[in-house]
Amino acid sequence: MLSLSRLALVCAAARGPVAVCQGRVTSITRFNSTTVEAPPMKTTFGPLAVQDRIFTNLYGRHDWRLKGAQSHGDWYKTKEVLLKGVDWILNEIKVSGLRGRGGAGFPTGMKRGFMNKPSDGRPKYLVVNDREIMRNDPHKLVEGCMVAGRAMGARAAYIYIRGEFYNESSNLQVAINEAYAAGLIGKNSCGSGYNFDVFVMRGAGAYICGEETALIKSLEGKQGKPRLKPPFPADVGVFGCPTTVANVETVAVAPTICRRGGTWFLGFGRERNSGTKLLNISGHVNTPCTVEEEMSIPLKDLIERHAGGVHGGSSTPLLPRSVCDTVLMDFDGLVQAQTGLGTAALIVMDKSTDVIRAIARLIEFYKHESCGQCTPCREGVDWMNKMMWRFVKGDARAAEIDKIWEISKQIEGHTICALGDGASWLWLGHSRTFREVSRSHYCVVWARDRPI
Repeated sequence: MLSLSRLALVCAAARGPVAVCQGRVTSITRFNSTTVEAPPMKTTFGPLAVQDRIFTNLYGRHDWRLKGAQSHGDWYKTKEVLLKGVDWILNEIKVSGLRGRGGAGFPTGMKRGFMNKPSDGRPKYLVVNDREIMRNDPHKLVEGCMVAGRAMGARAAYIYIRGEFYNESSNLQVAINEAYAAGLIGKNSCGSGYNFDVFVMRGAGAYICGEETALIKSLEGKQGKPRLKPPFPADVGVFGCPTTVANVETVAVAPTICRRGGTWFLGFGRERNSGTKLLNISGHVNTPCTVEEEMSIPLKDLIERHAGGVHGGSSTPLLPRSVCDTVLMDFDGLVQAQTGLGTAALIVMDKSTDVIRAIARLIEFYKHESCGQCTPCREGVDWMNKMMWRFVKGDARAAEIDKIWEISKQIEGHTICALGDGASWLWLGHSRTFREVSRSHYCVVWARDRPI
């Protein structure tokens, strides 16, 4: 599907008759002096230039307080952005091609547009969750909340954070207090006439509250359990009011996009995968890190350039080395590789890793974090956990390789939220590429333990 914003850009570049057929653009170019050829399609991605980085204080090397944030470009011309109005802000976000950075990859401009409907008297809210940016770039998030809130006509933002993340929530609260004191948020924010409040809410540490409806329930003081949709949060959200739940990174990039223009952001990455992205690399690498890079950078280049190579995200299927050498780090590239970008947190495992044990440990995590509301997740993930640890101990039977695959398929797509999917994808992805490892793991242990 071709977005309207991209269609407009193609038309402007071709400066000639354009026909649209089944989601594709065909330009009919006349050979005359007035024709301007479209720029060639970009084929190489990364590394990201320093001047193009949005998050300039990821490692906390600079002052994160208000004066330090302003010296790095935060709160610059924010009043002008707000005064340009809802339609202008929404259009810039749509032109940028920004997709949700929390995992689903839904077009952000479209999602925020769902909230931009005539008021029925109920206030509108923005709810934000995640962690990394809150620690060292809190003002970028607070400013982003206000710009995103303006685009949706929201009255306030609730930033939801795990109770264990004490330092992050403390820094964020200090930034909010500074913004209130400077008149940047609150009544008549930035002198724009727009009233907007920001609140920090600390949760109790449940992984399931990363799901938007579970988060909303927790925010209301209820048990953090997902609910069926519809109604969607954009119609009935927190306190029964229209709500958009967004990832921190998705919200924090909004002011920079508005200041530098949607077309600037669109210039990074492949079509439908535009912009920059925070990427976390951990596991068997020389220098684990979180880094901002251009979307669509090859995974191999990412690991070698920023993590120093292999020295010796669990909710998506595993990838073998052969795929990692060529796959691009964006939504579509990883879907084609039968996995997903998720929140772009990579766990690198070298040949010393016992893949079976690693999957067993991850499935045990999902079992522990399941809210128990859906039968396929509550029972199925528990069965998977028991079977996986039988493989680890060498007590499993060969027939259980297919049995656990069947259980995974019964969980996938049959639960209210995606937690069950995350657990099932671990084994389904493993079965596609590492199936023989399972069989050999069983056979080796069985041969070692059988009586002579």
